[in-house]
Amino acid sequence: MSEDAGPQPAAGGLRERKRRATLGRITDAGISLFIEKGYDSTTLDDIAVRAGISRRTFFYYFKSKDEILLSAQSGMGEMIVAELRNAPDGRRPLDAIRDAIIKVCERWPAAEMVTLDRLMRSSPVVQARKQASYVQHERTLFEALRERWPDPGRETGLKLVAMLGMGAMRLAFDTLSLEGGERPVEDLLHETFDALDAEL
Repeated sequence: MSEDAGPQPAAGGLRERKRRATLGRITDAGISLFIEKGYDSTTLDDIAVRAGISRRTFFYYFKSKDEILLSAQSGMGEMIVAELRNAPDGRRPLDAIRDAIIKVCERWPAAEMVTLDRLMRSSPVVQARKQASYVQHERTLFEALRERWPDPGRETGLKLVAMLGMGAMRLAFDTLSLEGGERPVEDLLHETFDALDAEL
């Protein structure tokens, strides 16, 4: 029995690598087609053909083409939380959120973020889901803040910090889009958080 169990982690690792590779192909195919043909003109069949998969396989990874656009943003809350948990002791919650958001967002080239933002804005459905995702990110950040600063008397303040942090990020992204990616997103985030801090 132990001999049979031995190869399973390797097999599981191989399956996971194949899954991630297929996910990447679908995402790349969808984004490239959205840029070439426009979001509304791109069909699921178009994406499946370019990714080299069947239509049925597509639905194993995504429920709709909306989710391809949203996939880059869907895990952002968790990535920010991961950085937040590494924040040094003694930082204010708002400063810890600021540092975490900048560390996550500076990983993406400005041009890529602008392209994705414009694609999302081209579809009212996707734009609405994008805005709704910010609310979920606020909840995720609040839970992480409450874990780090568990005093019940601070809950309202920490909810506000989560909201303000996400609001600052959204404004920075709006500026990035309006300027066409002329400045790095980390510069815009510093500028936005500085403005917030000055008002507080």
